[in-house]
Amino acid sequence: MDFENSYEIDETSDYIHTNNFSRVALQFPDELLKDSTRVVRALRDKLRLLQKCDDHGDGSPIERKKEAGLYVMADATYGSCCIDEVGAAHINADCVVHYGHTCLSPTSTLPGYYVFGKASLSVAHCTEKICTLASSPGKPVLVLFGLEYAYAMHDLKEALADEGSKVSSSSSTLDICCADALSSAVKPSKMQKTSDRQAAAVTDLSDDFESSDAEVYKSYSIGGLTWSLSNDRKIKDYLLFWIGSDNSAFANIVLTFNDCEIAFANIVLTFNDCEIVRYDATEKCLTTDVSQTTRILKRRYYLVEKAKDANVVGIVVGTLGVAGYLHMIHQIKDLITKAGKKAYMLVVGRPNPAKLANFPECDVFVYVSCPQTALFDSKEFLAPVITPFEAMLAFRRGSLWTGEYTMEFRDLIDMPSSEADTNLAEPRYSFFEGGYVEELDVEENDNDKDGLALAVATEKALRLRDEDRNTLAKITPKSGAEYLAMRSYQGLDINYDGPAPKPLLIGRTGRAAGYEDEKLVKPEY
Repeated sequence: MDFENSYEIDETSDYIHTNNFSRVALQFPDELLKDSTRVVRALRDKLRLLQKCDDHGDGSPIERKKEAGLYVMADATYGSCCIDEVGAAHINADCVVHYGHTCLSPTSTLPGYYVFGKASLSVAHCTEKICTLASSPGKPVLVLFGLEYAYAMHDLKEALADEGSKVSSSSSTLDICCADALSSAVKPSKMQKTSDRQAAAVTDLSDDFESSDAEVYKSYSIGGLTWSLSNDRKIKDYLLFWIGSDNSAFANIVLTFNDCEIAFANIVLTFNDCEIVRYDATEKCLTTDVSQTTRILKRRYYLVEKAKDANVVGIVVGTLGVAGYLHMIHQIKDLITKAGKKAYMLVVGRPNPAKLANFPECDVFVYVSCPQTALFDSKEFLAPVITPFEAMLAFRRGSLWTGEYTMEFRDLIDMPSSEADTNLAEPRYSFFEGGYVEELDVEENDNDKDGLALAVATEKALRLRDEDRNTLAKITPKSGAEYLAMRSYQGLDINYDGPAPKPLLIGRTGRAAGYEDEKLVKPEY
């Protein structure tokens, strides 16, 4: 495709011009940053052309603000798939234009426009593969796709409709449902319940279904895709046909809908019921092996059980722009406190093992971020990193993993709490301890009296003699202050009472070949 078509210069400039934005942030991922200057040049030329042609019809120009300023943003504070509202706030941007792969998470304050990109797709070959699966006896086909192929979905639907009309003449039918992509222009999202948000996001799919007035549909939404199924059908009745590469968007689909079974500690769990097939548009081939997901889910279930034994939990902020993130953080903090554990909130940008290693007192971290950056392979981390959904399973007493899995933390907002959340009297069985353990009731209290008591206890712990440290080592820390008291090194001590340091000695100056205080000795021949 040509450059302007690939980067949707006409559509983007029209969006900026129509909304009369004066300061626009253009967010590029690292792999597209090389084209940023050409995009800015093309947008500026197009905006100037639109401003010249804009009049009331009688020749008098419309009063507009000065020419829109375009600012290139790179190296996002968090994941590049989300709109970086923090970076855009530094230039007081009116909106953000996001380029490349995205999770389409709703923004909190700024309107946004997404340019998904346009990857090459052979519509004829893809249609052939879909019809082959749909014509064979088995499940109906639900077509999902990466957003970089959204531009080709209209042609694909027409091709599938043509094939369906040909097959219907031979007394058989093709049962195919195709998802739609959400609009590329988004406004800041207000806090809504999940059902209301999904109902508002789903577009009209009447062409894909044989609908009747009495028929009711259930809407689904994930990763910027939406579709509807009639109430007499469930998602597990379909074979999912994914068009795209094996990336984070596909992993989100697989973890949410894949059909697999795992066993852990004599417990067998069945996850979802959908068979998934991936169509690689570059290689033009089908892939049915998604066994990697089974190993991932085993690992996630292991981390959930491990998190139940944690005493100190760190809540890592992984986004400052996705709508509802602050509400989710407070909800997780309340959940941790009710479970009898201590919670700390951490803002470290993009997490990595070195950053989180600075908080060794935390037994587990809960990462609150968009669904496509939430999973971490925490084998290299000192402590496990889990998602908000896994935290709900770990810290809500009596919760059982039924096989349902979600990466979207907004689906968990305002989830009703069970009566078991505050029931800490009954011991809990720990797979890692090999027996029953009792939870401690840690109540957060901001009273000065309690704060003073904690300060006095910490001060006494810091004054322990060397011979008392073995006794202290046997104590399991329940807070960051207790963990600090157990460390052999506790930072710089301002009130140092030891011997005074010796005066500094000035060393040699000059080069190693001959310092200034050295006498050169001529060699004798």
